[in-house]
Amino acid sequence: MGGRRRDRMKILMLHNHYLIRGGEDESTIIEASLLHDHGHHVDLFELDNRVVAEQGLIPTAAHTIWSRQAYLAVRRRLHRGQYDLLHVQNFFPLFSPSVYYAASAENTPVVQALRNYRLICPNVLFYRDGHICEDCMNKFLPWPGILHACYRGSRAGSTVVAGMLVFHRLLRTWQRKVDVFYTLSAFACDKLVEGGLPAEKIVVKPNLVHPDPGAGSGQRDYVLLVSRLVEEKGILTVLRAWEQFGLDIPLKIAGDGPLASQVEHTAEKLPCVEYLGRKSLAEIYALLDRARLLLFPTQLYEVFGRVIVEAYAKGTPVLVSDIGSNSSLVMEGKTGLHFTPADPGDLATKVRWAWEHPAEMAAMGRLARREYETFYTGESNYKYLMAIYQQAVEVHNRRK
Repeated sequence: MGGRRRDRMKILMLHNHYLIRGGEDESTIIEASLLHDHGHHVDLFELDNRVVAEQGLIPTAAHTIWSRQAYLAVRRRLHRGQYDLLHVQNFFPLFSPSVYYAASAENTPVVQALRNYRLICPNVLFYRDGHICEDCMNKFLPWPGILHACYRGSRAGSTVVAGMLVFHRLLRTWQRKVDVFYTLSAFACDKLVEGGLPAEKIVVKPNLVHPDPGAGSGQRDYVLLVSRLVEEKGILTVLRAWEQFGLDIPLKIAGDGPLASQVEHTAEKLPCVEYLGRKSLAEIYALLDRARLLLFPTQLYEVFGRVIVEAYAKGTPVLVSDIGSNSSLVMEGKTGLHFTPADPGDLATKVRWAWEHPAEMAAMGRLARREYETFYTGESNYKYLMAIYQQAVEVHNRRK
């Protein structure tokens, strides 16, 4: 029933959860909720990476390239459910690209979200050994990723990921079996096209915050960092800014990860730094209510940092590293500030300026809230999503 056009659609949505819940998981739930709110029927079919530990690495490796189990399960659901569309949020590693072939067999249009660089970079980040790396760009066999063990520090694991990419490049899966890809920023779109994905099939749909949490109204008396605590997210840059440049400005850090003990150690040494641990989305919104500034110090080519629009929704300006999509998402001097990536001195200078200019930061916060209301609400994003679905149906019907 893939070619049927209705005002209310029936959608099968697939998502493979990561071990640690992150932005992709939040986005999946929000998009499913948004569609439900507008009267569409969404069945969310989810797998969890905890299964990897149960089934072992060798079966997981085979499933990553082609999962017959996922193929049969998805095809069975599509056949029985008479869906209008298959929306794949994340297929890696347990679903595999075999799900596209299940949709093709059941004559169902396919939309694929691209919230990372999985299809052109073995470690999805374009980051290796503390710096941006594009060594695998435009290599049919991404051998540098294997050589440097880019997937979880494992050459065996990296070989599996590279094998998945090569196998489906040979089959031309991305060209033949996906009707529309969407990614979250123009920067990411350009990178994906540069890496070989079909430009005519990729559209940009930004992140969203839904429902609207409402603008913050409290006293804004600290700087906030919300992040997974890993090197590539710029956590060490923030800690060095406070330690080495004499910042006595209150800093709250929310998140968890490998560098949590280092954050705790810094918090023990510096009374102005407080480590809060991992927080729920509701708790993060409460923290944003009273933050004068959100830090987003990533050293990566972020596709779209969703915490940026969460801050915008609360009327909180953002200090971002001037790299990747950040440069366009945060307007310098209007919705926030930029600093040089991995430069604690520049970060400290910008934080100190923000702290000493509360009126200017309040004005930026108002513009940030207006930016949210214009571009990142559920209503504006729903229009993007429905246009993508309609495009997928039309592309599918033309190639039948």
